[in-house]
Amino acid sequence: MTVSISKGIAASAIVLAVGLGAAQAKDMGPAKPFDFKAWDQYLGGGDSSQYSSLTQIDKSNVSKLEIAWTYELGPGGSPNFNPTIVGDTLYAMGPKNSIVALNAATGKEIWRHENKGRVGNRGINQWVSKDGKDRRLFYIVNGMLTSIDAKTGETISSFGKDGMVDLRLGLDRDISKLRPLQTNNPGRVYKNLIIISLPAGGASYAASPADIHAYDVHTGKLKWVFHTIPAPGEFGADTLPPDARASIGGAHNWSESTIDRKLGIIYIPTGTARYDFYGANRKGDDLFANSLIAIDANTGKRLWHFQTVHHDLWDYDNPEAPKLLTVMHDGKKVEAVALATKTGFVYVFDRRTGKPLWPIKETPVPKSDVPGEYASPTQPIPTAPPPFERQKISPADINPYLSDEDKEKARQIFADSRYGTIFTPPSLKGTISIPGHQGGANWGGSAVDPKKGEMFVVGRSLPTLDKLVQPPKNSNRPMPKNVSAEFIPYFSPINFLTLGRAGMTIIAPPWSRLTAYDLNKGTIKWQIPLGGVSMLEKKGITGTGGQSPRGGPALTASGLIFVGTTTDRKVHAYDEADGKLLWEHQFDAACEGVPAVYEVNGREYVFFNVGGAGVFGIRTDPRPGPSRYVVFALPKS
Repeated sequence: MTVSISKGIAASAIVLAVGLGAAQAKDMGPAKPFDFKAWDQYLGGGDSSQYSSLTQIDKSNVSKLEIAWTYELGPGGSPNFNPTIVGDTLYAMGPKNSIVALNAATGKEIWRHENKGRVGNRGINQWVSKDGKDRRLFYIVNGMLTSIDAKTGETISSFGKDGMVDLRLGLDRDISKLRPLQTNNPGRVYKNLIIISLPAGGASYAASPADIHAYDVHTGKLKWVFHTIPAPGEFGADTLPPDARASIGGAHNWSESTIDRKLGIIYIPTGTARYDFYGANRKGDDLFANSLIAIDANTGKRLWHFQTVHHDLWDYDNPEAPKLLTVMHDGKKVEAVALATKTGFVYVFDRRTGKPLWPIKETPVPKSDVPGEYASPTQPIPTAPPPFERQKISPADINPYLSDEDKEKARQIFADSRYGTIFTPPSLKGTISIPGHQGGANWGGSAVDPKKGEMFVVGRSLPTLDKLVQPPKNSNRPMPKNVSAEFIPYFSPINFLTLGRAGMTIIAPPWSRLTAYDLNKGTIKWQIPLGGVSMLEKKGITGTGGQSPRGGPALTASGLIFVGTTTDRKVHAYDEADGKLLWEHQFDAACEGVPAVYEVNGREYVFFNVGGAGVFGIRTDPRPGPSRYVVFALPKS
């Protein structure tokens, strides 16, 4: 690693409220808790609000934005990275998996730290000593938690071994047979800890348990571990087979997490236990899988948790960071935590106790017809707020912009498949799943106004065909240990139901939406299609929403929502009051990731990611332009 320097985070719920005790201690960091002026951690801060209190750019002048600077990423650059900004320095991922420090006002490179291997491509976090003299950046390279000096970019060799800690250390198994645990989740800093969520180590039956690890920021020493698949004697272990940690993997926080620095609680959203679409090897509800878990950040002790999907068969991971905000509920102020999900539901809880703000009802759902499968007879459905995405599908929903030939293919897919509502299980016949496991919300996909109690969610419809098949006799697919001899290892090839040369989805638009919630009332304020598809816009067809945007919004106190989109290659500014489009800028490539809002020397800037065709981009679009960071500001005059 080298550095070059240039001058210049049984029931629908298992909830337990506990005393917080030592968790009241305040976090060390460069910004006061909840001042929202600095974008000094991933997603703006540990609270994951994606909110800025800056107001220089407002509804009256946003149309005057101009490009202040651009930083080219070159081949292999990642156009999804959410930067960390401290003073006049911006930290981000640079060309060829490097980490760079840039002048936040000009984009000029200050230093570059070269890395050997893949780098987590969503964000980076920083730790600052009490006196402010020691500032460290943390990120993950090839499964190694890495620490470098924020001022110089030099490796901090006293951390771990030569500046790195292997995330596999601390797992209760032979790690020599486990591949490096690389993740794009940058974790969260709390006091003198960096808290990292391990990935599942693969999507197959043989995936490893995805524990939560807290490391000392100085030494890299492992301080505490939370088992998302409990070990014998731990809370909830009696709901799982005795050998669960050897035979069940997953329950992973692959996406993001959130820290309440005042309460000392880290909120971890988890995904499905493995395998994603068939669970005869994991009978029961899977406990901490598909849950929101509140953990004492000082000790790793569970405080409460809520499971949003029982015995997941659809890959309905909880994909994004929970959001912290204050709402007025039943005439009282409530410190709340809100979670948008792939299913299209938003779950809202008292962040101290885990008590839902509105009733969540166990609702009967369709049964599985797959041999050996256990499917939960009910799923937890919130009575409020309303869902932000479609949750049922039929032939009446076929995309009208498909060719006649593709429409006939679509009708045949419906005729040959099982379909209906959101929790219709996968089948040997094939089941059309809606919103789909890449639908609903996804990482970085929502922002909140933490004081007004409002939430803004990017959602998408991308149905899939979940058709279970048995692997070939000589298949080398990894299998779980300690399963019964009669276990049949079904798998589901991924089919996103896109048709034709253009790769258009089977379902009618809108394909993505921006939904505004008033979480004081549990209601939707407004909902609009988010962006469009350039191929269709050239034909005069607008208001479709982009096909499968990746990333989300940034919100400002001046009432602006900044967000980029994929298939129209634009960045937009909307009015948070009514969803009116106030400004947009056309690019030559997809605009994804999460914007960042910051200030240098009294001038406000808005950072965007540009590059690539985007996930599930319409394939007839022209070849995308280069990957780069583009930063806007008002004219200096």
